[in-house]
Amino acid sequence: MRQDPVPTSVGDAPTSGVGARSGAWRMEVAALALFAALAVAHTWPLAAAPGRWSRNDSGDTLLNEWAIAWVAHQSVTDPIHLFDANIFYPEKRTLAFSEHLLPQAAMVAPLLWAGGSPVLAHNLALLLGFILTGWAMCHMIRVWTGSWESGLVAGSLAAFNAHTLIRVAHLQAQHLEFLPLALLALDRALAAPRVRHALWLAVWFACQALTSGYMLVFAAVSMVCATAARADEWIGQRFRRVAPLLVLSAVLAGLLILPFMLPYRFVRQEYGLVRTLGEVAGYSAVLTDYLATGARVHAAWSARFLRGDGLFPGVFALVLATTTVATGLAWRDRRARMLLAIAVATCCFSFGVNFPPYPWLFRTVPLFDAIRAAIRFGQVTLLAVAALAGYGVSWWLAKLPTRRARLIVAAVLIGFVNLEALRAPMGYVEYHGESPVFKRLAAQPHAVIACFPFYHDGGAVGANGHYMLSSTLHWRPMLNGYSGFMPPSFYRHATGVRTFPLPESIAYLKQAGVTHVVVDTARLSQHRVELLQQAPGLRLWAADAGIRIYVLEGQVGR
Repeated sequence: MRQDPVPTSVGDAPTSGVGARSGAWRMEVAALALFAALAVAHTWPLAAAPGRWSRNDSGDTLLNEWAIAWVAHQSVTDPIHLFDANIFYPEKRTLAFSEHLLPQAAMVAPLLWAGGSPVLAHNLALLLGFILTGWAMCHMIRVWTGSWESGLVAGSLAAFNAHTLIRVAHLQAQHLEFLPLALLALDRALAAPRVRHALWLAVWFACQALTSGYMLVFAAVSMVCATAARADEWIGQRFRRVAPLLVLSAVLAGLLILPFMLPYRFVRQEYGLVRTLGEVAGYSAVLTDYLATGARVHAAWSARFLRGDGLFPGVFALVLATTTVATGLAWRDRRARMLLAIAVATCCFSFGVNFPPYPWLFRTVPLFDAIRAAIRFGQVTLLAVAALAGYGVSWWLAKLPTRRARLIVAAVLIGFVNLEALRAPMGYVEYHGESPVFKRLAAQPHAVIACFPFYHDGGAVGANGHYMLSSTLHWRPMLNGYSGFMPPSFYRHATGVRTFPLPESIAYLKQAGVTHVVVDTARLSQHRVELLQQAPGLRLWAADAGIRIYVLEGQVGR
C-alpha cells in the first residue's frame, strides 16, 4: 500500500523551503477569501445589512442570538455561573436546556463586548461557520491530495449543501470546521505517533464537540470509524506506540469538555431528560431524505421529498465521490478509506430506528440516547462525501495534460457545485433593535421579570425568544424563556398568569417573586391592554414605543 508523506505538524503541507511555505500561506488566505465571498453569495442579502436582516421569525434563531450574547456576557462577569442563565426563573443551569454555543460565542465576543447587537454577532458567527467549514475542508483535502483545486471543490461541497443551507436558523449546524482539522491530526497520530499529534487531536476534537452536543456524538463516531479504517496500521507491532497516544488524546479531550458537559448531566438527572426511541422514530431519515434539497436548481423534482432536513449531496458531489470509490482510490488511499468509513457509518445511523442495529446502540452506547434527530448524522455523511469528492476531483484533474486545463476545469467545477446548491436570495425579516427602555432594568439589581403575552402554546412558545433578545440589555432573570427543553415550572407559571392582568394573576406573580412586568402592547390583546389601567398592584414605571414596564407594588426593595 502506498503511504503518502505525512506533514510534520498540524497545518503544514509537505513542502520545502521558505518560498514554498510562503506560497502555501498566500493560497490559504486566498482560499479563505473565496469562501468568504461564497458565504456572502449563498446567504445574500444577509451581508448587505447584517445588523438589520435576521431570521428572527424563528424561535431557534432568537434562542441562539441570546445564547451567544449570554455566554459573552457571563464569561467576563461571572464565569463560574455560566450555565445559570436568566431564563425560566427560578430554575438553575438553564443554559443547559439547549446548546451553549461556546466556540461560536468566543468568535464574536469582542463585537458584543464593544456594544454590537446580538443579531449582528449572530449573523457574523453564521457567516464564519460557512467560511471556516469550507476553508478547513479545503485545507484537509489540499494537504492529503496536494491539490488546491480539489480542496476548493470539497470545501464548497462541505460548507454549502442541502443540509447547511436549509438549517440557517441553527447556528450549530454551520460550524463543522474543527472536524477536518481533527481528522488531519488523527491521520498524523496514526501514521507518525507523536505526543504533539495526539494533543492537536484532543484540541480539535474538543473544539468540535463544544460547538454542539450532537457534534460531540457525531465527531466521536467519526473518529472511531476513521481509526477502525486504519486498523492495519496500529494493530500489531505498532499497537504499543499508537494506542497510548490515542488514549492520551481521548483523556485530554474528555478533560477539556467535562466542565461544559457536567451541567447537562445534572439537568438530565434532575429533570429525567432522556430521549426515547419513540421520539427518535419521528426524526429518523428515510431514503427520500437523501433526495431532498432546498436548492433552486433542483426545486422542480426535489421539493416533494423535503420534510425538513435535506440530505441530497448534489449531482456533482455524487459523481466525483463515486469516482473515488469506483477507481479503488477509496480503498487504496488510507485517508480516503477513513472518509468512506465515516460516510457509510453516519449514513446508516441517520436512518435511526429504520436501521436495525440503532435501537441497540441507543440503549448501549453512551450519549446515543441524547440524540433525538438521528437524521442529522447525515450532515456528517455529506461532509465525508464532500471530502471523497475532493479525491475524485484530484483523480480527474490528473488526467488533464496541462496546468491551464486543470485550472479551467477546476474553476468550472467550483462554479457548478455552488450553483447547484444555491438557495439565495434568502428570506429575512427586518430587525429594528430593542427599545432602550429595557436598559432601565439594568439598574435594578434585584429585579425579576415576567413578560406578556406569556407565550406557552405549541409553536407560539418560540415567541418568548423576543423577550430573551430584549433581556440582553439588562440580563435580569425572568419567568419567560424558550429552549430545547421547557421545564415544568414554566408551564406552572403559564397557568398561574393565564388571566393576566386580573387580580389572581397579579397575586401569582407576587408569589413567584416577580418585581417588574413587561407588556408588549402590540402583541397583547386590546382587551387586556385596557384592563391594565385597572389592574391592582401594578404601577407604570417606564414606557416607550409600545413597551410598558410596570412595577409590582410591594415587591421592589423587599
